[in-house]
Amino acid sequence: MNAIYCCQCGKGVEKLTSISGSIMGDEYTETYGFCGSCQVYTVVIWREPLDAPETVHVSGPVSKADGDAKVKLIGGCQNPWNKRCRCESHLAYFGGSLD
Repeated sequence: MNAIYCCQCGKGVEKLTSISGSIMGDEYTETYGFCGSCQVYTVVIWREPLDAPETVHVSGPVSKADGDAKVKLIGGCQNPWNKRCRCESHLAYFGGSLD
């Protein structure tokens, strides 16, 4: 994975947390990076469609409270990189939309 930079100040972010899921055959990986300087999260979303090139979207800033809640939810899964995982954390994170 490439470095992730804060969407607010441009510095490299700390504390990366990721989760992957498959929705309608497309793989999504969302990574939260926390900026200690700004106290906000930047979210990088990779989408790998079955029949098209991969796309990357940067989102944020996400408040510390909202980002902490997402990171805690992701932390409830023992294998967040497993796009086929159907644990409570994956189902809640992706709103029940997983394949």
